[in-house]
Amino acid sequence: MPDITWEAPFCAEGNSCFRLGTDADGNAYIAVNGQEQHAISDSLAALRTLILDIKTGKADHLL
Repeated sequence: MPDITWEAPFCAEGNSCFRLGTDADGNAYIAVNGQEQHAISDSLAALRTLILDIKTGKADHLL
């Protein structure tokens, strides 16, 4: 696995904690805290789009 710089976990009360990470090659990673070896990855642009779409409510139907 590449050298990933992980952010502090994002946790909700009683739920799993998720971590976001990046590497030097411009890839982004999302993993459950403590299971980083099973991360999913894509480009930084894809992560940026995902975060912006969530912030604008495009995933609200999942709540």
